[in-house]
Amino acid sequence: MNAPKIEQSICEFLQEETIGEELTKSMIYSIKAGGKKFRPLLFLATLDVFDYSITQAEYNVASSLEMIHTYSLIHDDLPAMDDDDLRRGMPTNHIEFGEALAILAGDGLLTEAFHLLSLADIEPKKLVNIMGILSASAGTKGMIAGQVEDIQAENRQVSLEELQQIHEKKTGALIKSAVEMACIIADVNIFVQGKLEQYATSLGIAFQIRDDLLDVIGDETLIGKHTGSDEKLNKSTYVSLLGLSGAKEAFYEQCDKAQEALNQVKLELNQSINSLTLLDEILKELKEIA
Repeated sequence: MNAPKIEQSICEFLQEETIGEELTKSMIYSIKAGGKKFRPLLFLATLDVFDYSITQAEYNVASSLEMIHTYSLIHDDLPAMDDDDLRRGMPTNHIEFGEALAILAGDGLLTEAFHLLSLADIEPKKLVNIMGILSASAGTKGMIAGQVEDIQAENRQVSLEELQQIHEKKTGALIKSAVEMACIIADVNIFVQGKLEQYATSLGIAFQIRDDLLDVIGDETLIGKHTGSDEKLNKSTYVSLLGLSGAKEAFYEQCDKAQEALNQVKLELNQSINSLTLLDEILKELKEIA
């Protein structure tokens, strides 16, 4: 239910705020290319733990997360980056619209994400706070820094610790921001926020390990992109460093850490550990895919 609403919110906003038919088509093409809307749904799932009522303001926040994530995918697929021609089972944006327009579509999504966020009817102090969290997680100390380090790590062996530090920024920062922003909006206490951030950190690491596993053993028809790209680019991955069985063990270890952090949140909120939340469901779905 939430995923279609997020997609609709983004597409309507882009159609209203964009000059240029081809630019609009290019941005919407990637927004509507599928995907599970993992980051915005994580944001909404965190709010759901506190029975927080979801309004258009929260959909604006969720949508801005998805716009930033989609921009990063468009740029990741470019010839100068990962040079992929398939994403979510469809031709990548630069294959469909050309490299120049793909770059500008990514730029547009990133910029308009903050435009959309600025329009959210949220208490001004909170809105400034979440803008800071989102920009930092996507910026030069977060996702972009991780992407640079990932490129620089090609054609050389990195340690497991280095690899984890790269992906905590490249993949984990935006995932963690989804939880952080929800905590700010819902006025969560420091203990609960800390545990939810632990949940998000472990979830982000697990998400990346799963991605590394799928690049080796995944079915291209199911994951919607070519496998073997990490090996082609000679990247260090959890699989290359730990082997398949070791990577799977590390994956489930991070899932267990995330679950334990979430259980501590439930205890603090006087909820049953066995009660299922949407955050439990996210973990369950992640395990099923791997």
